[in-house]
Amino acid sequence: MLRSSRETLNSLRQADDGDGSERGSAVVEFTFLTLLLMVPLVYFIITVGQLQGGSFAVVGAADQAAKVFVAQPDAASGRAAAEQAVLLALADYGHPAENARVATDCAPADCLAAGSAVTVTVHLTVPLPYVPFSDALHLNAGQLSASATQLVGRFR
Repeated sequence: MLRSSRETLNSLRQADDGDGSERGSAVVEFTFLTLLLMVPLVYFIITVGQLQGGSFAVVGAADQAAKVFVAQPDAASGRAAAEQAVLLALADYGHPAENARVATDCAPADCLAAGSAVTVTVHLTVPLPYVPFSDALHLNAGQLSASATQLVGRFR
């Protein structure tokens, strides 16, 4: 009886082990599936980070541009100063100037009349990160825009 249970146990162990050709394949499968699932996940996180940074950049750029615009003596220098403020704010966040557009709008036609509202809108195109030939392929992660409005003060 004791001998038959040992023989049964040995035969079960041999059936589990098979011929040994499957040894170590779990590590290979785990590594392959981890790479297959983790690389897109990490790329997605990086892309969302780029979009979030871009949204911070356009909000800050629009706000600063509107503030700078109303502080200038005339509308032409206001537009130039607003564009410079936008470029500076976007450069702080690492976005190139060619991906941005600036539009200014004044509620009354005279932009710097007391009480008029100056609205600056900044549009930013965020490219996909780490894409080769992104200029030729025109692959973008998103289009972002933000607006800010400042009132021209009565006393200047």
